[in-house]
Amino acid sequence: MGSSGGLPRVNRIGVGAPFRWLRGAWGDLWRAWPPLLAYGLALAAFSLWISLSFVATGGAFWVFALTCGFVFVAPMLAMGLYEAGSLLARGERPTLARMLFVPRALSSDVAILGLALLMMFFFWLQIAQIVYGLSTWVIYRTVETLVRFALTTPEGHGMLIAGSLIGGAIAFLTYSLVVVSAPMLLDQETSVFVATITSFRTVAENFGPMIVWALLIAVLTLSTVLTGFLALVIVFPWLGLASWRAYGDLVQAPRASAVEAAA
Repeated sequence: MGSSGGLPRVNRIGVGAPFRWLRGAWGDLWRAWPPLLAYGLALAAFSLWISLSFVATGGAFWVFALTCGFVFVAPMLAMGLYEAGSLLARGERPTLARMLFVPRALSSDVAILGLALLMMFFFWLQIAQIVYGLSTWVIYRTVETLVRFALTTPEGHGMLIAGSLIGGAIAFLTYSLVVVSAPMLLDQETSVFVATITSFRTVAENFGPMIVWALLIAVLTLSTVLTGFLALVIVFPWLGLASWRAYGDLVQAPRASAVEAAA
């Protein structure tokens, strides 16, 4: 494991660790499934509502853009799930009320991190609009016609390639910024600066395993689209609990932390 000055120590993990986090989180999910699935249901319902709203107004591009951009805001939406993971690690039972109101999530450092993620999200949306505008002058008003354009035309293929490369780079930068910083701000008395630097260090010092973790998150999140976001009911709390376990494995707190009990 490594350390840097007064920063928390970062543990080295194996490439199989992300699968261990998912296995452990699956058990956590069913230990307290009523509030956790209710949390996931609320997000799934909101995602479906906003998507149908854009479809009804002919905004197929925005459905696609917001779906892909979900990864930028998900860490802030998962604060209640990190709290649930902390409670389960301490042998307590999470409730929906405790997950919806997390006092430490109201700190200025969490607000700064949330603002940074929001700025990354809006930057990504601007890039997506530019790539779309350079690919076609046609406004595709239905998801079906947009998908047909993307999959069956050279311009659409170019849009997908450019969007994937640029969007993937921005998404990975955001992932490196927040992968452990969000749960860390809930668990430790620390600043957003220390938390984000620690997050970058965990990715740099465990690059292979963290790439695997990023791919698992992306695949599981995007696969929920195939179910009309219904799978978010399970996938979102599952990934939130797994992210808490990831933080517990990766960051060695300066004090006895609740997450160490989950290892």
